[in-house]
Amino acid sequence: MDDVVFTFFGGPRSYTGEDVLEISCHGNPFIVRKVLDDLLARGCRMAEAGEFTRRAFLNGRLDLTAAEAVMDVIRARSDRALEAARLQLRGALGRRIDRLVGDLLQCCATVEAYIDFPEEDLPVEDRMRRRADLAALLAEIGGLRATRRHGDLLREGLRVVLLGAPNAGKSSLLNRLAGYDRAIVSEEPGTTRDFLEEPVLLGPHRIRVFDTAGLREAGGAVERAGVERSLERAEEADLVVLVVDATAPCPTLPQLVRDRLATHAAVLAVNKCDLPERHFEWPFTATLARVEVSAQTGAGLDELRRVLIERADRITGTGSDEEHVAVNARHAVALAEAEECLRRADRLLAEEHPLELVGSEMRLAVGALGAIVGRIDHEAILDRLFASFCIGK
Repeated sequence: MDDVVFTFFGGPRSYTGEDVLEISCHGNPFIVRKVLDDLLARGCRMAEAGEFTRRAFLNGRLDLTAAEAVMDVIRARSDRALEAARLQLRGALGRRIDRLVGDLLQCCATVEAYIDFPEEDLPVEDRMRRRADLAALLAEIGGLRATRRHGDLLREGLRVVLLGAPNAGKSSLLNRLAGYDRAIVSEEPGTTRDFLEEPVLLGPHRIRVFDTAGLREAGGAVERAGVERSLERAEEADLVVLVVDATAPCPTLPQLVRDRLATHAAVLAVNKCDLPERHFEWPFTATLARVEVSAQTGAGLDELRRVLIERADRITGTGSDEEHVAVNARHAVALAEAEECLRRADRLLAEEHPLELVGSEMRLAVGALGAIVGRIDHEAILDRLFASFCIGK
């Protein structure tokens, strides 16, 4: 039915750690279907979701963090997201967890030595030293857990909200950033009644740009609901772009928006800079990075993109491989569990409780950290994890 190429990968050096045979046929979907039908008739079966990566994990080719990174690589939509996923795939997070576990096991072994060998000639028990060890571990775990937001931003994209008065040019600016006419543009005020969301690649970042209803005292119920949603998007935004009309007087903005501009990442985009009649000062924007643009002609758009990329760099963070490690929701839960166990161990040490109780809490913390890289025997966790993979991978 076709001329194909067979490639044999011998275990244990294949992706799964087992013998693997790949068949490369021509991409005609009809031919692919014929080849699959033939294989199924000979006793093969379709792979389950994530089965190959699951086998790689079970055969010790990957730890659980690297297995999760396979899916992050597949789903990456920006250079930064791909970079972070590849770092995790190469074991950056796994190595940090291994070091944490090693340090914790050393601390745990010291405590248990006093439990198991009370009659031996051991140094005097030093609870303050153990508490100092726990404090260092807690600081490391806390720093790692704090990267959860960084990971979410990389995987989901920064939320950039365009705010401003009606007819300031928010929809036109969205269309310029998106590269096509995503939003309806009209001179009639209040055209945008609900928010629009559009994913945009901005340098190495993926951002989610929200075009919102114009902020004003709206008369109709529908427009009022749109303004309320604009305020909600402003509260949730990672970055706000306040769009003002260079030819119009100072807009009246809700206090919530003014507070948001004063305390969070924000940029001022002065639109319609190509028109002769100009206003130059808006009292509540003195501290904002200011870019003059024309959504009509495209003037200033490159500078706006540069400023947005700079702000996105600050929000997502840059630096060494270690700093790029970003945990996901599952990791954060396990880290929080380990953190709580170690805090209980610290309280037990401070209150002079028996070391048996301290050692028990430390072992629970070791188990919580081990769950991140998969050094546990828990079938349910694996089922939930690999169920999210695409079929066959």
